[in-house]
Amino acid sequence: MGAYVLRRLLLMIPTLFGILLLNFLIIQLAPGGPVEQTLAHLQGLGVDASNRIGAGAQSDMAAGSSDGKGYRGAQGLDPALIAEIEQMYGFDKPPHERFLKMLGDYLTFDFGRSFYSDKTVVELIIEKMPVSISLGLWTTLLTYLISVPLGIRKAVKDGTPFDVWSSSFVIIGYAIPNFLFAILLIVLFAGGTYFEWFPLRGLTSPNFDEMTLWQQIGDYFWHITLPVLASVVSSFATLTMLTKNAFLDEIHKQYVLTARAKGLNERGVLYGHVFRNAMLLIIAGMPAALIGIFFTGSMLIEVIFSLDGLGLLGYEAVINRDYPVIFGTLYIFTLVGLILKLVSDLTYTFVDPRIDFDSREV
Repeated sequence: MGAYVLRRLLLMIPTLFGILLLNFLIIQLAPGGPVEQTLAHLQGLGVDASNRIGAGAQSDMAAGSSDGKGYRGAQGLDPALIAEIEQMYGFDKPPHERFLKMLGDYLTFDFGRSFYSDKTVVELIIEKMPVSISLGLWTTLLTYLISVPLGIRKAVKDGTPFDVWSSSFVIIGYAIPNFLFAILLIVLFAGGTYFEWFPLRGLTSPNFDEMTLWQQIGDYFWHITLPVLASVVSSFATLTMLTKNAFLDEIHKQYVLTARAKGLNERGVLYGHVFRNAMLLIIAGMPAALIGIFFTGSMLIEVIFSLDGLGLLGYEAVINRDYPVIFGTLYIFTLVGLILKLVSDLTYTFVDPRIDFDSREV
């Protein structure tokens, strides 16, 4: 197992390099970078991240002036000012030098400072992380607590009315996007049209610091209820059907029939033999589920419920072309994903010691 873990750790290096390189090349081709945005604001054009510029700047570009060094909306500005702005954002160096410097900094986990916030990337991530951890942790916990028992029950009761009716609810949950369900919850329970039982914004109340400990706990769960429910509905459907199918596949195998023939009761067969084998497939999907729920899947939920977390941070970084935040979060998320995948493989051996990764190629 030690050799397998070492190979996987070494494989993370080219994987991280390839992902960073590919995204670096894509970002370089995207219009409306930080230099262009700053130049446009200096011109008073109010350009946004998609690089929509005013008619005056378009006419300037049509004039073909070379003072702008290829930047849109830079015509008429002092070349020295443009060079100063390039140096401020690190664009005074060619792309390959910037990329190599970024790799060197990332080896020491130095992700730089945000272009548009007076904070380092690490500070921003630490600041936003509690929101995403809160949302992701409870969503993951509830999803597994609901999906695994429900999937097992559906497999045992396959073809019965319980299986049919529960499948109907699962399909409905799968068909409704989480953001649409979030809006429905707001309309019903957050003062949208009917009831005003839950707050609409934030993770805590404005007077949170003035509350007692028990009041703070109650206030926290009061705020997190609707966002978690919206996330769980879109997450539990797939896991429920995956669990059911995994258990159904194992229940009909020969070793189960043999165990029953030896006189074992159904509970002993299910949890003593079937559970260990069927859960392997469920464990395999945990890293992707964790990454999706913690970082990417929560973005729309964070926007709808005004939760300032990592998903919203990444979205705003892309819109604003905040390159240090984009690449810093990409690096961290990718590294965490690769580590969780390795943890998933190690969990295989814990669930079923018969699995030997040392005899397999990575």
